[in-house]
Amino acid sequence: MAFYDGGTDALSFVTSLLVEMLPSIHFLLALSLAAWTLTFLFRIVLSWYPQVNLSQGFWPLIAWPTEPLLAMTRRVVAPIGGVDVTPVIWFGLISLIRELLVGQQGLISQMLMNSKAIG
Repeated sequence: MAFYDGGTDALSFVTSLLVEMLPSIHFLLALSLAAWTLTFLFRIVLSWYPQVNLSQGFWPLIAWPTEPLLAMTRRVVAPIGGVDVTPVIWFGLISLIRELLVGQQGLISQMLMNSKAIG
């Protein structure tokens, strides 16, 4: 009884496609994580000014993408001394994820360098 394993052909196709897309994935992930880091940095600064209305002017561009995560985290982490520390938590988490994935020694950065060395 003959058994055909076409999985190796499909796996090599997917691997080569991933290697071709790796620079784009790296760039887009680095850019989006940098933008998230920057928005949470703005939220940290805005937390120093509680009188700022986040629904007027330019501020909704900062508040809209960050508020769902901050609201969820506020249920778990209470303000410390009346100061909302949740933007600092998310800034740290996103910075860590960014470094682990697309930093100089990050996972995707290393995969990109290895694929360039092989190819």
